[in-house]
Amino acid sequence: MTVVADMAPPPLETPEEHKHRRNRIYLYVVAGFVLLSLVRVVSGATQLTSSGTLTVTLTAAMPIALAGLGGLWAERAGVVNIGLEGMMILGTLGAGYFTYHYGFVAGVLGAVIFGVVGGALHGLATVVFGVDHIVSGVAINIIAAGVAGFLAEAFFSGLPGGGPTQSPSLKTPPAIDIAFISDPMNTLEGKHWFLVSDLAAVIEMFTKNLSVLTVLGLVLIFGSIWLLWHTRFGLRLRSCGEAPAAAESLGVNVYRYKFLAVMVSGGLAGLGGAYLALVSSSGFQVGQTGGRGYIGLAAMIFGNWRPTGLFMGSTLFGYTQALPFREGTVSVHALLLGVAALLVLVALLQLRRGSRRAAVGSLVFGAAFLAWYLLTDVVPREFTQMAPYITTLLVLAFASQRLRMPAADGQVYRKGSAG
Repeated sequence: MTVVADMAPPPLETPEEHKHRRNRIYLYVVAGFVLLSLVRVVSGATQLTSSGTLTVTLTAAMPIALAGLGGLWAERAGVVNIGLEGMMILGTLGAGYFTYHYGFVAGVLGAVIFGVVGGALHGLATVVFGVDHIVSGVAINIIAAGVAGFLAEAFFSGLPGGGPTQSPSLKTPPAIDIAFISDPMNTLEGKHWFLVSDLAAVIEMFTKNLSVLTVLGLVLIFGSIWLLWHTRFGLRLRSCGEAPAAAESLGVNVYRYKFLAVMVSGGLAGLGGAYLALVSSSGFQVGQTGGRGYIGLAAMIFGNWRPTGLFMGSTLFGYTQALPFREGTVSVHALLLGVAALLVLVALLQLRRGSRRAAVGSLVFGAAFLAWYLLTDVVPREFTQMAPYITTLLVLAFASQRLRMPAADGQVYRKGSAG
């Protein structure tokens, strides 16, 4: 235990500061949920916090969160993994092939193994041969897209319901349904009471037709907090991303930890691909990842390289993606009022910190969104389709001032550099 303590990088925050930051995040989440509930009551857009919207949100967020978690594992060990998109593609292919021939469990394992293969290639290039991380990741994406297109034609052509670009329809994974909880929550949700009905919708989401893959994803996301921040293994892995030379001098096999982290990263991205093929849709299709690997990286950055933060970022993206499917443009129009109120609150916080110029800018944008809400009844359908990507850019822009990536992230490491 003495060695572990000695090899830790200098603390960036005291335990009291860490607790304060964590409590502040919880406060923001609660405040955001209360604001959303208030907007629902004022606007009458009941789908803003309905269980249906929240279920679609979770389904849309989970593959992004798994990809982001894969990126977090790699970057905490100092390896930038732009190849998450390609590893997700391999995961969708593995899930389609193995699920059709051998069943659900084999499909999930096959997706993870295919992703691990992609991660191993990235690790071989970056950790062993010292290839630039971005170049290697882009190459993985290009290779994976080509391999998936070729193998899909070989695997699925001639099968009933299959073809050169898609697998046959696959069975839906098992789901958890706790009717004695979800049914009363559904009744309570239908009352449309402020906050109470919204909380009931959240409970219903987690107790009605909840896929086992969703449960597995949540366990992996929050289990990573314990593994990476509360174990000897996690400390050593993170030291490879902060100060690899110092870690080597204290006996850590930096190559081993980096390579293992990238393989885990690929496996998690592959699991995200399995989620797309088995839960988000009913089979494999060429191109079904749709850039979610890149969005997962954005969610990871928004989350400041921490599992809780990346899950929040993934949920935000999933929500803006799910909302147009529930009452269409009406719900997105109601959300304009929420954005206006949020910007006013941001302006007040900025004034409290003495940032008058930033506060004025937030107030101007808040007034613009309020005017947009008051002067229109719906928003253009094209805007609702762009909303997830606009949200991603805005969130990254607002969060960029408080981000801190691992100190040695993306750097080529060579054994012996400590001496």
